Amino acid sequence: MARLVMILLGVDYLRARWRGLLWLGCASVLLGLVVFVDALDNAIYFPMTPFAVVLLLEGLATLVVARSGIGGQRTLRQVKGVSFCLAALLILAGHHHGHFVLSMIFGTLFLADGLLQIVSARVVRFRTWRLAVAVGVFEILVAIFFYQPYPTHYVGTVPYCLGLGLIFGGWNLLLLASRLRRLDHNPGMDPADASPAPAPAYTAHALHAAGGAPELTLWDGPPGPGEHALTVHVWTPVGSARGEARRQPLVDRYIAAVDRDGVISTGHAALESPEGIYISLYPAEEIDRSPHEFTRILRATRENDVAGKFQPDYETEARAWCPSTVQVRIRNYDPERLRRFWEAYRQDTTYNLTYRNCSSTVSHALEAALEGASARVWRQARGWRPLWRLLATPELWVAAQIRKRAKTMAWTPGLTLDYARALSMLADPRPSGWASMTRMALGQMRRQRQDWREAAHTAQGADAGAGEGAAAGTVAGAANAGSARPRGND
Repeated sequence: MARLVMILLGVDYLRARWRGLLWLGCASVLLGLVVFVDALDNAIYFPMTPFAVVLLLEGLATLVVARSGIGGQRTLRQVKGVSFCLAALLILAGHHHGHFVLSMIFGTLFLADGLLQIVSARVVRFRTWRLAVAVGVFEILVAIFFYQPYPTHYVGTVPYCLGLGLIFGGWNLLLLASRLRRLDHNPGMDPADASPAPAPAYTAHALHAAGGAPELTLWDGPPGPGEHALTVHVWTPVGSARGEARRQPLVDRYIAAVDRDGVISTGHAALESPEGIYISLYPAEEIDRSPHEFTRILRATRENDVAGKFQPDYETEARAWCPSTVQVRIRNYDPERLRRFWEAYRQDTTYNLTYRNCSSTVSHALEAALEGASARVWRQARGWRPLWRLLATPELWVAAQIRKRAKTMAWTPGLTLDYARALSMLADPRPSGWASMTRMALGQMRRQRQDWREAAHTAQGADAGAGEGAAAGTVAGAANAGSARPRGND
């Protein structure tokens, strides 16, 4: 997650605050050690009940404001709220059963993640696959630690998790803060893809045109059809399959889809900017994707490198194939950084199905375009407010997990789609849930009062009309009576 924070806040913002990050890392490591060591015996001083109450309140508040979200944001808030409430209820249940169930959940999550990382690293064989295997083994050891009852019979599950999280988070901050003073590029990006020098922030007219508060620009939704925005095109495996795909949950969403003829479709991804940049890497010759060859070409090794080509524009690619299945549009990006990335990246047309494919190309380009995006949202990025708001955004944690999984496996169109959606919420931040709920409540109150006024005015008009009709009827009746009276002789 720390690398993603580096990308979104940028070097300019973080270099001036490296001392604060250093002290924050030290404090996080020390606090994590204290919490973890405290949980190793039966005399636990960690305030379990107050922590559970706060967790429960946060979960309930998240569920209350979840309906103010848009699309995936609403689902993410609902998942977060349910998870927090479940964890809090298990902690409050206490005794043996609540702590046991919670420990089994954490252990299973660590075990599944570790096994998935080891298997994917062994299959893909990317450059640092041995390090990924070592990390996977460590996660399995942590899972075993949660499964077995020693030394506190599962009572210390929550302090263990908090302590480990604080220790690893603080360690990452220490490593990054120690390098911030000497950085010439963003450490969150690959050195080959990073820009050699910081570019001017893209805030002059774009953010002022968007409106908003003097310090912070917020958007209520995605960009409109004619709005100036970066577009990520994704052809999902199912949507781009030549024949009818056999549905396989998760597999056809994130890896590949297989049609009834046995042909594998992995989907595609491309990036388009209003400045005329179109990034779409494709093999120069179609790769054999039959099932018996697919496992071999998954390896990120040099023998699987083939010649690639960059498509000229979206219209040409859509006519030759089909329109993209999903589009993600982002307002707040830096076209100069994207241009410099594209000029350097296009010099190499090598294509590899695993480590240099269409999805990895789009993801790297998106990171280059969004470097410093969260700091650019604030007109004057001073103080720690951008960092705290970024850390408090749930989409950051989702994007960090997607990026980690893609780095240890491979970038796929499905992962790129989810990554682009999460980054769009960070680059173009939406109002907080409570702010949205407040606006919704006030708007509903105004609409109700307006409806009441209109109803009262309508009723008053109806009463007035009825009164006028009655008066007219009386006059008409009198006239008729007068006309019916017999006339005398003159």
